[in-house]
Amino acid sequence: MSETVKKRRKGTRLTNPKNRWSEQPKGNIITDVSEKHGAIPSVEDDGRQGALKRFSAMWSSLRKGKRDRVKEPELTEPPGLEAAENTTRQHRYASGQYFFEYLVVVSLKKAKDSNTYEPQITYQFPKRDGMARSQKEEEEKTLKAITLFCFPEGINWAPLTEYHSETFSFVLTEIDGSRRNGYCRRLLPGGRGARPPEAYCIISTLACFGLFSKIFDEVEKRRQISMAMIYPFMQKLREAQFPAPGNTVEIKSFIPESGTEIISLTRPLDSWLEHVNFATLFGCLTDQQVLLVFAAAVLERRIIFIADELGTLSQVIHAVAALLYPFTWQHTFISIVPEILIDVVMAPTPYLLGVQKRLLDQVTDQSDLLVVDVSEDKKDPFIVSIGDEGSILPPKLQAEILVALSKRQNASVGEELNRVVSEAFLQFFVKTVGHYASYVKYARAGEGGVFDKRSFYKAIEPKVTRHFVKKFIQTQMFDLFIQEVEQQQPGPQQGIFHKKILEYQEKKKKEKTKKH
Repeated sequence: MSETVKKRRKGTRLTNPKNRWSEQPKGNIITDVSEKHGAIPSVEDDGRQGALKRFSAMWSSLRKGKRDRVKEPELTEPPGLEAAENTTRQHRYASGQYFFEYLVVVSLKKAKDSNTYEPQITYQFPKRDGMARSQKEEEEKTLKAITLFCFPEGINWAPLTEYHSETFSFVLTEIDGSRRNGYCRRLLPGGRGARPPEAYCIISTLACFGLFSKIFDEVEKRRQISMAMIYPFMQKLREAQFPAPGNTVEIKSFIPESGTEIISLTRPLDSWLEHVNFATLFGCLTDQQVLLVFAAAVLERRIIFIADELGTLSQVIHAVAALLYPFTWQHTFISIVPEILIDVVMAPTPYLLGVQKRLLDQVTDQSDLLVVDVSEDKKDPFIVSIGDEGSILPPKLQAEILVALSKRQNASVGEELNRVVSEAFLQFFVKTVGHYASYVKYARAGEGGVFDKRSFYKAIEPKVTRHFVKKFIQTQMFDLFIQEVEQQQPGPQQGIFHKKILEYQEKKKKEKTKKH
């Protein structure tokens, strides 16, 4: 490791889980940027306070900036759509039946009297008419944020003749707490000569990266014919109902010279993993290196991932967060940090950040963090580290995870790879904290429970595992998990984690019976 920092940061622990920069919602949706500026903590040393103020000011400026002048799309919605129908469609989307809220195209427009380019929304489907003024203002602020994440490199672009298209994702948290996923594909539009790339961004409350990646394949194919060909396909998709896990929906779409095509979109059976692709993570790091990153994430440390490709950063950081299931990352999470917000690396609180490699010099002067290079040309993936990552997890459990990971076939991809990897890390939590339910005590029927933290970790054997759990239960992700359990009524819990706990407990009982 090129740089080792021995001093361990004492993280500032927030007592209110909602008082944080970014929140990860229940399930597997992960939050990139929260707009609650007041939640940014104060810092008193190392000049960080000024940096944080600059970060807050930049984001506030972005949110309060001039309204985007969105150009009229090349093909608008068919005439005759009444306000009542729009209201019905809005309700249908809110109920979760729609695949997406809207599609926008973000183009790079050359600034006057300058060689710089500014990202602007040049196409939006559908147009969001009939909104109240306050809703429209919030919508325009969100659209401004979308342009920032579609082109995080900033304004320094030059026309290109070749450009390899790439797909990545981000998640925005609105002021009201609602969350929307941004799925983005950047490509070089058709034409002759040098031209800047453009980005296609789908906004949805649904977290299903693989499914939306396939939708982009269809959007890109139609874009090569004409922008007008995108509308009929997206309209058919918007009218379709989002399928249940393991089910398929078929979309009929007409393409000139090809006729009517039927596009099949299938959701993975393991829906909690449908936003994740572990193949990229394990293609960038060895099993042992992934364990070191996992150990740092479990203790909610500051972690920065470095790469050139936006898709790599997006997939790696989402995969690392998914390894924490059934717990969810509760702190700042930005899969691709826009250059204008690079000061976020100076935040003293825990974070998971994805930073493009050209900005590496602006992050390596930080201490008390883990900087992981996941680019193809890396020499050592760990550019900066604290140095104790290998001793955080109990040695026996580390070995068991590695054995479980080694069982996957080299050719394993997609759902099978996701299943093997998730099972390996899920078993780790089953064996360390899976007995939590026995230590939630209920005084009266109908009232919430109280978790006996001290008795819980004292019951753990061996001591090395108890030592790890004593640290883990101080994290916000464990806090929030237990708070939700305490609010539930006593009785059998549902979900894959609880299923695995019961299987493990049954296995231990059988082993104990055999011994006697």
